[in-house]
Amino acid sequence: MASASTGLAVLALAGCAWVPASGPTRHAVTDAPGGIQIVPITETVARQLLGSRSARLFSEGFGQLPPGNFVLGPGDTVEVGIWEAPPATLFGASSDIRASAATGGARPTLLAEQQVDADGRIGVPFAGPIDAAGRTLRQVEDDIVRKLARKANQPQVQLRLARNASANVTVVGEVANSVRMPLTPRNERLLDALAAAGGTRFPVSKVTVQVTRGNTVMALPLDTVIRDPRQNVPLYAGDVVTILNEPLNFTALGATGKNEEINFEAPGISLAQAVARSGGIQDGRADAQGVFIFRYENAQALDWPHPPVATTADGKVPVIYTVNLRDPSSFFAMQTFTIQHRDMLYVSNAPLAELQKFATVVYSLAFPVLNTISVTK
Repeated sequence: MASASTGLAVLALAGCAWVPASGPTRHAVTDAPGGIQIVPITETVARQLLGSRSARLFSEGFGQLPPGNFVLGPGDTVEVGIWEAPPATLFGASSDIRASAATGGARPTLLAEQQVDADGRIGVPFAGPIDAAGRTLRQVEDDIVRKLARKANQPQVQLRLARNASANVTVVGEVANSVRMPLTPRNERLLDALAAAGGTRFPVSKVTVQVTRGNTVMALPLDTVIRDPRQNVPLYAGDVVTILNEPLNFTALGATGKNEEINFEAPGISLAQAVARSGGIQDGRADAQGVFIFRYENAQALDWPHPPVATTADGKVPVIYTVNLRDPSSFFAMQTFTIQHRDMLYVSNAPLAELQKFATVVYSLAFPVLNTISVTK
């Protein structure tokens, strides 16, 4: 009998060492090695994180000022109209002129359309080369009048943009049609460019808009641009608007309703929503005090509570955020705490669940021995 008891004890110890588990216990997580930051989720922590990573708005980076007066650039095509007071003969005798019928006392003459060349110039008979690139239509008109003042009789000039080739915005990415949208004096805005491209190929909630202007690159969820008119900023020549569909996701593990990678929308979700989307926590095995978020944070995100602070090669800090669902106040913090791309949500098993599994293993190992003893008696 003593040998049987000894055998049961050995089996019990063996069962304890080999009990199946879905991950570390709550105490194993909170006793993580030094350098890994253990941070309880509170309203203060949630708000501090929200403030540190708030997306910079288009209205802050690009402002609401329109690009100003339209300026010409290489490749633009213009039409020059010249009026002379009678008797006007300077342009009437020119062979490359399309002269209209005389109207009243003044005679308007339309020159052949001209394209601004690579040097940024156009040519006007009797005025010579005229600098056009980087100048407004009015500035070019005044320059032509000045150069014709001593040759034509009281000249007046009107310049019309026939074809715009330099002031364009490029729209690419997840749109119906990638386009180069010409800008006009009406000052087109971001959503105008999206409409010109035929809209997005994905639902608004799943799309991010990126605007590149020179060396400045900024991105916002399309939903934010639509809901906040201030983010529908005026566009400048050379802007590149890129529509992105980058699925954001987090991973749910442990005592949750489902263990899998779960996608979420570009505007983001809260921890409360993440727990719900992972099927909640399982009443039969979850430790309500053992809900964790594993994340790599920016070193400046918080005032870290546990020096020294370990960092990765790229300067990220490994952090384990903890939340106690037995505390009713934690449900408010969960609504403020935002889930980030590639977060890992882990819910540990309750101690009783581990004990039940241990008892099951012991019973499965001990039952054949006890049955054998009973039979041999």
